[in-house]
Amino acid sequence: MRPTSKQVGHQHPGGASWRPRSPTRNPAPAPPRRQDPPTGKPSDGASRVEAHGIDHIPEHERRGRPRQLFSVWAAANVNYLNLVTGGALILMGLTPWQALAVIVVGNLFWVLTGVLALSGPAAGAPSEVVTRAVYGVRGNRVNNAIVGWLISVCYFALNLAAAATAAFALVEMAGITANTGVKVAVVIVVAALTLTIGVYGHAMIMKLYLPITLALTAAFAVVALGVLRHADFSYVPPQPLTGTELWAVLIAGVTLIGSSPLSYTTSADFSRYLPRTASAKAVVGWTALGGFLPGVVVCFLGALAATAVDMTDPQAGLRQILPGWFGPVLLLALVLGTVAINALTAYSAGLALQAVGIRIRRSRSVLADGTAAVALTLYGLLVSGFLDTVSNVLQLTVVLLGPAMAVYATDIALRRNRYDGPALMDETRDGRFWYTGGVNPAGALALAGGVAAAALSVDTLYTGPIARALGDIDLSLPAGMVVAALLYAVLARGARTRAATPSG
Repeated sequence: MRPTSKQVGHQHPGGASWRPRSPTRNPAPAPPRRQDPPTGKPSDGASRVEAHGIDHIPEHERRGRPRQLFSVWAAANVNYLNLVTGGALILMGLTPWQALAVIVVGNLFWVLTGVLALSGPAAGAPSEVVTRAVYGVRGNRVNNAIVGWLISVCYFALNLAAAATAAFALVEMAGITANTGVKVAVVIVVAALTLTIGVYGHAMIMKLYLPITLALTAAFAVVALGVLRHADFSYVPPQPLTGTELWAVLIAGVTLIGSSPLSYTTSADFSRYLPRTASAKAVVGWTALGGFLPGVVVCFLGALAATAVDMTDPQAGLRQILPGWFGPVLLLALVLGTVAINALTAYSAGLALQAVGIRIRRSRSVLADGTAAVALTLYGLLVSGFLDTVSNVLQLTVVLLGPAMAVYATDIALRRNRYDGPALMDETRDGRFWYTGGVNPAGALALAGGVAAAALSVDTLYTGPIARALGDIDLSLPAGMVVAALLYAVLARGARTRAATPSG
């Protein structure tokens, strides 16, 4: 998922008690709402459809090492869209070294993605379930319906449209006219490849994403050779930015780059099969490095490319500095990279659909998400400019996703990453995470406050009053995250204090 970068490409997830309670102090949890049948074996075979959905992963089925997370996130970030995003920074008026600073700072948000991944091994549950601790059982259903499912399906459609456009060009290179029927077939084939990975699930992702990372790295190594031979490291824009205008562009660039890691609020989905004893530093480190390293390298290559060719049409521009034979390979890399991104999105969206409360097998929920995304893609590509409208709206999702990630990360810090997986499965009124009417006021109010602060500070499709007063400087990302985190810390600690204070 990738919110504000949609204008340049479609990339794309507190309360009463904080310490684990002894079994004698808790009511017996209700049986978990298992959408997928239990099995006697760990669902660790890439050739088998994953048996688990949002249910708790028992310790005897945990496996793997944190370093495997590197290839999961690298495969989703060694891609053409990061190249385009880096080029956009030069088009916005930055020098290559200013762009590099923006790229590094923006990609540091991958550390937060790594922090969220910590909750997976601790709870043995995906992010879509862990956040019941943040928002309450009912409040979390709303969170999953919007942040987890609706936005994910829109990202899936936009990414699918980008991959389909590259595939159309490949079809034309093969001498086949890309008429309406061919375009429909291409979209369905690309979606089918993506959904196959999502349906087979976690083990398939873990098995495929290392070779995908290696293949994409090899392709982008050729791109790097072509770019470095032609790049102008001393490039200065015709009209260099200064003062307030420069700061506005620098901050907008950080938001653009940072929107990619911030959109992955579901990183626990891919770490939840790790043993509870897995090193916390390793989980954070390998997740963050998997996004940070390719994010910085590929984005900077895009920025350097923009000093030599016109990146307003990246494919045409890159053809000027790359070998002629490499054109089809670059298009294939674009399709493969987008499939890798979308498979993660589809997988998490399927879990979100279950977490909303719909009783459906995980494999079928992934197919339902894919069907909705294909319909949106075909409508947008063949009937109207609907995808452009969706893209513009999704530029605002940083207003929601930044605070959502901040609240989630703050909850992990306050609880010291101590999550009771079986208790999170209990959706009854007697459960620990029912809170008040099924909603945790601390989480709901903190998220609302963070979103309000971000909306007042945004300068995207509209300019908020704070941004206007600051000369169109968009502070929505830091404002939303800081306000949400502080509110949650205060409200959640207040709830803990009240719960610990004897009455009367």
